[in-house]
Amino acid sequence: MSTEPTSTEAMTLDNSSNTHDPNTPQVDTDPDAPRIGVLTSGGDAPGMNGAVRAVVRSCLARGAHPYAIMEGWAGAVSGGDAIKEMGWSDASGILAEGGTIIGTARCDEFREYEGRHRAVLNLVRNGIDRLVTIGGDGSLSGSEEFQDEWPQHIRELRDEGEISDEDARRHEYLRVVGLVGSIDNDLVGTDMTIGADTALHRIIDAIDHISSTAASHQRTFIIEVMGRHCGYLPLMSAVAGGADYVFTPENPAGPGWQEDMCSKLLAGRAAGRRESMILVAEGATDQDGEPITTQNVADALREGTGEDPRITIPGHTQRGGSPSAYDRWMSTLLGYAAVQELVKAGDDFSPCVLGVRHNRVTRIPLTRAIKRTRSVKAMIAAGDYTAAQQARGSSFSTMLEVNEILSAPPVDITIADDAKRVAILHVGGLAPGMNTAARAAVRLGIARGWRMLGVDGSWSGLMDGRVRDLTWSDVEGWAFHGGAELGTRRAIPTVEQFYEIGRAIERNRIDALVIIGGLNAYLAVQHMTAERVRYPAFKIPMILVPASIDNNLPGAELSIGADTALNNAVWALDRIKESAAASRRCFVAETMGRRCGYLTLMAAMATGAEYAYIHERNFDLADLDKDAKRMRRAFEEGRRLFLVVVNEEVSAHYDREFLASVFEAEGQGLFDVRDSALGHLQQGGAPTPFDRLLATRLVYYALKHLAEQFDADDHRAVYIGMIENDIEARPVESMSADLDSENRRPIDQWWLELLPVLSAVSLEHSDTPLTDVSISLAEPVPADGE
Repeated sequence: MSTEPTSTEAMTLDNSSNTHDPNTPQVDTDPDAPRIGVLTSGGDAPGMNGAVRAVVRSCLARGAHPYAIMEGWAGAVSGGDAIKEMGWSDASGILAEGGTIIGTARCDEFREYEGRHRAVLNLVRNGIDRLVTIGGDGSLSGSEEFQDEWPQHIRELRDEGEISDEDARRHEYLRVVGLVGSIDNDLVGTDMTIGADTALHRIIDAIDHISSTAASHQRTFIIEVMGRHCGYLPLMSAVAGGADYVFTPENPAGPGWQEDMCSKLLAGRAAGRRESMILVAEGATDQDGEPITTQNVADALREGTGEDPRITIPGHTQRGGSPSAYDRWMSTLLGYAAVQELVKAGDDFSPCVLGVRHNRVTRIPLTRAIKRTRSVKAMIAAGDYTAAQQARGSSFSTMLEVNEILSAPPVDITIADDAKRVAILHVGGLAPGMNTAARAAVRLGIARGWRMLGVDGSWSGLMDGRVRDLTWSDVEGWAFHGGAELGTRRAIPTVEQFYEIGRAIERNRIDALVIIGGLNAYLAVQHMTAERVRYPAFKIPMILVPASIDNNLPGAELSIGADTALNNAVWALDRIKESAAASRRCFVAETMGRRCGYLTLMAAMATGAEYAYIHERNFDLADLDKDAKRMRRAFEEGRRLFLVVVNEEVSAHYDREFLASVFEAEGQGLFDVRDSALGHLQQGGAPTPFDRLLATRLVYYALKHLAEQFDADDHRAVYIGMIENDIEARPVESMSADLDSENRRPIDQWWLELLPVLSAVSLEHSDTPLTDVSISLAEPVPADGE
C-alpha cells in the first residue's frame, strides 16, 4: 500500500498580510529550520503549479519553512506581502491548474544592481537563504548571477546597518536550485522541461482537429508552432501528427526549399493523401539566416502548386490549460527533489538545475546548462547543424530522419519479387498507439525495400489466411486513431494450433513477424520458440514491440498505450473530484493494470489522491483501520473530499468495494463514500503525443534490428524496450530473468521509487519515512568546469 496525494480545497493566497487562516496548519517555528523560497519567473508553463505544490509540501514534511515569492523576482524586489509563508492548504487544489498561482512577471528592477540589493534585503528579513526558481534559461541565468553576488550584498547590507551581524553570519550564502519551466524544451541536458508535454498535447489536438476539415476540402494547412530557437515542438508534432513538411531552426531549409516542399506535397496527393500539414517553427530560418514565416510558405505553395493554403497560428493556447499527466507527476518529482537538495545544502553548494533523463532526476551544473543551451544558437549561426541537432539529444536527430521517411511517399522505391516479407500483427489487449506502430512499421519497412503484410485478427487471423499486402497509402491516417485497424485478440495459441500457424507462415512466405502487443504476445512467442525443433516454420525472426496500458512488460520501462491510459484516468479522476467535493465525500476509484500498479500510482500522483493502493505493496486490516481513522480526522478538520485510487487486482481479499465499506463504516455519517471502476475508457481515444512518438521510435529500432538479423541470417526471437533512454533487444529465451510470471509484471519497476514522493506531498501528517530521490549528473563535468 502507498499513501499519497493532495487536499482538494481551493488555494487562496491572502496577500494583505502574512497571517494564515486559522484552519491552515502552521509550520514549525523552529528558528534554525531552513527557510526555502519558491518563485516562478519568465513565461508560464503548465506544470509549474505542480512544482510549487511539491516544494511547499516537501518543505513541511522535512521540517523546513516554505515561502512563496509572488510575481517572480518582482516580489523579491518589492518584499512585504509579496513574500508569503505557506501552509499545507495553501498548496491545495492547484495541481490541475495551468499557469502559476504565485504569479510571474518581468522585472526590469531586478536587472539592476540596486534592485537585486533590495531583493537580498527582503529575503534576509524573512530568513530565506535557499531558493527554488522555476523558469526558462533567462530566469535561471538571473538566479546564478544573484547567487554569485549574494555575499557582496550581505556585506554591504551589514555595513549599511540594514541587517545585523548575526543575520549576516547566518545568511552569508545563497543556495539556488533551478527547475526549468518552459514549453520550448530547450534546456540542453534534460529530456523534458516542465510544460513541454502539455504544449505538445495542445498542438497535436489542433492538428487532429484541423486534419478533418482539411481532408474534406483536400486542402493544405500551415501551422505556426512555438519554441523560439528550439525545434522540439514542431519536429515532434510533425512525427506525432503526420505532417508532410516541417521547418525547424536546427535543420534550416536549404536553397530550393520551395520546389522541394511543393514536389513532396504533390507526391503525397498523388499517393492518395487528401490533406497536407506543414509545421513552421516560430524561429525557423533558411541556411542564410533569413526568417521563414507561414506567409513565406503559403506564397511558395500558391506559386508552386496553384493551391490556396490556410494559415493557422495556435499561439498561446499552446501554453495554456490543465497540464498533462506527465507534467503533473514529473513536476511533483522535481519539486520534491529540489527540497531534498536544499535541505542538505552546505556552504559550498553550487547552483544547479534539476532536470529529467530517462524518467530519473538529474543534476546539471547551472553554468554548464545555460552555456550549453545558448551555444546551440551559435552552432546554427555557424552552419554546424549536426552539432545543433546532437545537442538536442539523440532522439532529435533520429526523429528528423524518421519524419523524412514517414512523410514522403516512396516514389523511387520498387519492391522486388524476392523482397523480404514481413508480417505485422497485434496480440493482447487494446493499447492506444497500436495503429501508430503499425503505420510506422509499414512505411519504414517499405523504405527498406521489404514487402509489408498485415494480419487481421491476431493469431486466429493468421491461421485463417487473413493476410494482406499493406502499402504506403493503406496506412494513411492510422497513426492518429484509437483502436487497432488490424484487430487484436488476447488468446495465446495452444500447442495444437502451432501446426496451423506454421503452415500459415509457410503458405504466406513470411520471413519475419513484427508482433505489437502485451504480455500474452510475449508468452505466445516464448512458447513458439521452445517448439522450433518440431515446427521449423518458427525459425524466423520475431520482434516483440511492447504495447500495453498496464505497463507490465519485461525489458520495457514504458509500453505503448500506458501514457494514453494514464491521461484518460487523470481526466476521469479530475471530474470525479469536482463532483465529490460538493458533498463531503470519499471516492474510491479503481484503475486498470491488473497486478501492476503503474497506472494507480501515477494517476494518484497526477490527480492528488490521498491514498493509492497497489498490489506491489501489501496491506492488512490494521493498515486499513489506520487509514480510515486518518481519513475521518481529515474530514473533522474540514476536508470536503478524499480521493482513493485502487489497483484492479490490488488484493485477493480487499477489493475496491471492500475498501469503500471500511471507509463508510468509519465515516458514521460525517462523510459518504462512493466507489467506481474507471473501466475501459482508459483504453479508448486517440493516442497521446508521447505514445505516438514512443511507438514510432520503438518500431524504428525494431526494424533496424530486424535488418541486422536478416544480414546475419539470425533467426532469434527478441523483445525490445526502452530501458532508461536506451532501446535494447533481448532474446525471448532469457525473458524469465526480467519477468515475475506469477504476477505478470517486470521484476524491476522503476516507478516504485516514487512512493515516498507521493506520501510527502499528499498526506499532511504522513508517517512514511522521507527518502532522498536518486539524482545523478546529466553529463561528466570536465576538470576545467566547462
